Amino acid sequence: MLCKPMTQFEPRITKPLAAAAPDEAPSSAPFKVALVEDQARVRESWSCLINSLADFACVCACATGEEALRVIPPERPDVVLMDIFLPRMSGIECTARLKEALPETQIVILTAMDDQELVFMALEAGADGYLLKRTKPSELRTALLDVLGGGAPMSSQIARRVIESFRRRSKIRDESTRLSVREEQILQLLSQGYSNKLIADKLKLSIDTVCSHLKHVYSKLHVSSRTAAVVRYMSSKPAAPALKD
Repeated sequence: MLCKPMTQFEPRITKPLAAAAPDEAPSSAPFKVALVEDQARVRESWSCLINSLADFACVCACATGEEALRVIPPERPDVVLMDIFLPRMSGIECTARLKEALPETQIVILTAMDDQELVFMALEAGADGYLLKRTKPSELRTALLDVLGGGAPMSSQIARRVIESFRRRSKIRDESTRLSVREEQILQLLSQGYSNKLIADKLKLSIDTVCSHLKHVYSKLHVSSRTAAVVRYMSSKPAAPALKD
């Protein structure tokens, strides 16, 4: 195959790849890689790049998701490099359907976009990794070996976005499960053996209000009983002094 000049989003081979480490000795047969990319020049360039990597061979290059679903399964490749933005069927949908047909095949998203929402949609669809098209040839080979070894390769920019998203989700989750002052008071009295009626009398609330607060406590602590709520409460913080009469 003749390799043509590449666009700005196409891989650039600027220097020979580093020699394989001792534990990365070439296998007797190259790993089979399938490529799904709608732009002809980019598709040809990436095919050439894959074939230039030690231990890898591009067994098919598809222009659409529909073609990929028809051509790739019979080839049973070890890895699929999947673009997201394809005509008609998206790369995310194609990923989900290929995973159903070839659950053992590793699928790595390869795209110019590092949009956070697309990252999670692709991962939820079954993608095993997410790389940007500006990934260097040597890094691509490392990523392919990584995913074949059970890893989940991601470009550093993508990994950063994933981490930031989890931090935001964790913060939102913590805020949503934080007990209010009143809920803390009720749970503390509950841990001391007070009944709902006694709690209501002590805090000058109606029994219905106490029961409503307890429902919120159960939901936030992910429990379904008074005992479980008390156990979760006592194990999560130091014992507080009892409220005085």
